[in-house]
Amino acid sequence: MAIAPLSLPPTVRRGGRRVLFADDDPGMRAIVLLNLQAEGFEVTTVEDGDEALREAERLRPDLIVLDVMMPGRDGFEVLRALKAGEETAAIPVVLLTAKATDSDVWEGWKSGADYYMTKPFNPEDLARFANHVLGFGDI
Repeated sequence: MAIAPLSLPPTVRRGGRRVLFADDDPGMRAIVLLNLQAEGFEVTTVEDGDEALREAERLRPDLIVLDVMMPGRDGFEVLRALKAGEETAAIPVVLLTAKATDSDVWEGWKSGADYYMTKPFNPEDLARFANHVLGFGDI
């Protein structure tokens, strides 16, 4: 699993526990949901990019985790839209994806990702990062 270094934007809200997770694979949604809930997070899951963008604007979660390859808008498109939005620009976003080439990772950074994790991944690493970025612990 590739884990890229993290640099938190200064406007990140600390202390919130709401996570939005978008992935078209129901098994992946279940794994992430169960692991983050076990860490005390309130998790909302969606299955495509268009729904992810709508829910991000509606819920204003504290953290968003996006797959890249999804129906509707892909994760890169959703990420760019989030970072361009006045109400969603400061929300930290993790790309959690099977796309692992250097050009994929670079596209994630250019699109505004705060963190890039590749599948297969350790759900504990995602929970550890979520805790860290939201001010509940170290990586």
